[in-house]
Amino acid sequence: MSGELFAGYPPVRTDEAVGPDGRPRSGWVSLAAALERIGRDGLADADTELAARREALGVATSVWVDGRQELRPVPMDPVPRLVGARSWATLSAGIVQRHRALDAFLADAYRPAGRRRGDADRAAEIVRAGVLPGWAVEHSPGRDPESVSRAWPGQRRATVAATDVVRSTDGRWVVVRDNLQVPSGIGYALANRDSARTVTPELFGAVGRPVADPAEAIPLLARALADAAPPGTPGAPRIALLTQGESDGAWFEHQVLAAALDVPLVRAGDLWPRGDGGLEAAVGGQRVPVDVLYRRFDDATSGAYRIGADVPLDVALTEAVRAGRLGLANVPGNGVADDAAGYAWVPSMVRFYLGEEPLLDSVPAWVLADPAAWAEVRGRLHELDVEEVAGYGGRRIVHGPACSAAELEALCREIAAAPHRFVAREPLEPSTVPTLADGVLRPRAVDLRVFSVAGATTSVLPLALTRVAPEEGPGRPGVPGGGSKDTWLLG
Repeated sequence: MSGELFAGYPPVRTDEAVGPDGRPRSGWVSLAAALERIGRDGLADADTELAARREALGVATSVWVDGRQELRPVPMDPVPRLVGARSWATLSAGIVQRHRALDAFLADAYRPAGRRRGDADRAAEIVRAGVLPGWAVEHSPGRDPESVSRAWPGQRRATVAATDVVRSTDGRWVVVRDNLQVPSGIGYALANRDSARTVTPELFGAVGRPVADPAEAIPLLARALADAAPPGTPGAPRIALLTQGESDGAWFEHQVLAAALDVPLVRAGDLWPRGDGGLEAAVGGQRVPVDVLYRRFDDATSGAYRIGADVPLDVALTEAVRAGRLGLANVPGNGVADDAAGYAWVPSMVRFYLGEEPLLDSVPAWVLADPAAWAEVRGRLHELDVEEVAGYGGRRIVHGPACSAAELEALCREIAAAPHRFVAREPLEPSTVPTLADGVLRPRAVDLRVFSVAGATTSVLPLALTRVAPEEGPGRPGVPGGGSKDTWLLG
């Protein structure tokens, strides 16, 4: 490809913008030309302006290092990522299907009292049918028996879901992770579009097709949250966003979402019990009744916080739900469906609950708590990724091909001692997208986080978050040091 920006751009077979012959792929020709018109200096200036603007706005996440909280900016690359209408339609259909199946599994796993009255076998229906082993539900570290009563009857437990997908070497979209507990990213996608429109407005007319406005996702999100209100709620449901506050890594996003939804942003200490069994929130010096809490709060920590009446937060929420006065979005306990082990069984859930074939592929995975699965992969650890099941702590992923013989031997011993803690997967090489690095464009691996909502219906939100690996070559998007891109969903 000619031009100073793409000079020396290496041919990568998985690149979404540039083919192995060095020519722009279909859909990228006009945008590539527009980038060349801006030029290296112009794009570098845009990159500098983006960094300064986002720092001023506080676009950041926080992490804890040695017991201290550190704010880290979320970099944004000035080159957008394009997702065509046909690709988006494929993704949307597959993600809606996946969300429906996972919701059905959560309802099955948390059905009140276990099963039908008088049933001797109280296992989940999917276990009774022999599709999943009993231990996959009853002994999952993400299952919380107390969460049976934290949803009103018939409520969708995953009001908001996020699905991480990558494009494989043959161009197919493959799901790599489900996020059903406290999925983040919507606010960052909104911030990315705001940044892009401010810094590089001239690019938006370059593709010759309409680009979806992420702000159109907000009414859909608000409608799904309203559908989480308990039956009999008088009038329009009153929604508040529950946050841990500045100590939460996604504090920036909580502020963005509360403002976009035009709902109060409340902490545990702002909540008070009502006489009818519900909760109200202290907002601007007044007590405001709350029918739905958009719960941006980690399941494991809610018991450590207390509401204004000095009652543990988890107890107060449970009592208000039991009283029929409150809906939680999302309902606690969804970790039973979205950990590494649950991921391996989602295709079976789609077939069992929906009677359909999965529309999106998953990465082949083996749950090593199954002796047959462990026997199958024991000699292949050098070829596979090994991931720890959520709830057991420790390292997240070990990339077998990068391990030494000694490291693989140690890993094998660790798995053999506690196989229930691990899942093995086939490695997957993500696609790449041109990204500004040292003044020129270079391929960087990317993934895509897509958001769906479930209320009266299940739908995909018209926005997505692209995350970028920090270095060239095989990389993992979404890890510290990486960045993001504005994602253009094309009409």
